[in-house]
Amino acid sequence: MGSRELGLVLTQQILGVDDLHYGLWDDDLELKLSNIGIAQQRYTDFLIAAMPSPQSGPVKVLDIGCGTGHILGQLLSRGYQADGLVPSASLAKLVRKQQAKYPEISSRFFEYRFEDLPIGELSHQYDVCLFSESFQYISMEASFELLQKILKPGGIVVICDFFKTEHHGDGGPGDGSFGGGHAMADFYRKVKESKFELIRDEDITKRVSRNLQLVNNLLQNTIKPIGLTLDRYLRDNYPKISWIIKKLFRKKLDRLNYKYFEGHRNKETFERYKTYHLMVCKLKP
Repeated sequence: MGSRELGLVLTQQILGVDDLHYGLWDDDLELKLSNIGIAQQRYTDFLIAAMPSPQSGPVKVLDIGCGTGHILGQLLSRGYQADGLVPSASLAKLVRKQQAKYPEISSRFFEYRFEDLPIGELSHQYDVCLFSESFQYISMEASFELLQKILKPGGIVVICDFFKTEHHGDGGPGDGSFGGGHAMADFYRKVKESKFELIRDEDITKRVSRNLQLVNNLLQNTIKPIGLTLDRYLRDNYPKISWIIKKLFRKKLDRLNYKYFEGHRNKETFERYKTYHLMVCKLKP
């Protein structure tokens, strides 16, 4: 199980939500843990609203990197013909449970990396290809080439994800504390070089970054004290084991401490090094 898959499972178990994404936090929504589900549903509604409506005719969607299948399930419930893709066996079980709720709807599932899709049998099948915080994990070179093969003429790609800003790598406080994301400038360049046209580009960074205040509070006020208590217990009761663990994993522990427990995982740091966008790209004729 990779770090993203582990994060999804832990998020489900700790917070009782079905997604790992940040959600949309507008001013009318109080910033508290109990509202995460509401913020995430707003995000899902916002995402689906960027797609053609099935009320005007069938819309076939491929949800690429569909996580637990929560958004896929909502697409199916709203009348979309939706397939899912995720390479993780642990998440695949959860996706299939979502699909099983709609036995009357034909919904395929691909337990593949996107790059390994059976392109031949999916040639020009989809009206929409969706990436919800999953585009960052796929090579842009591979993605644009494959997308034009599986989309119908005039089909669209909906991307809702974060990208690296020009500040990435400047060595400032918190630089490197948020991993992932392609460079924003590289993305724009790749689109221009591709057979796609960027028809919508909405910066929603400030609508999602408030979530980091919640995350940082949870890390500093709950997770960190628990970790310190466990560390003290091991030092007091099992000093040799404590010493061996720190000796063997010193570099990893230092990276984890910098990334999660030195206060860098906050709204301000995120807004400096990441920019979060909803983008729609249309395949040119």
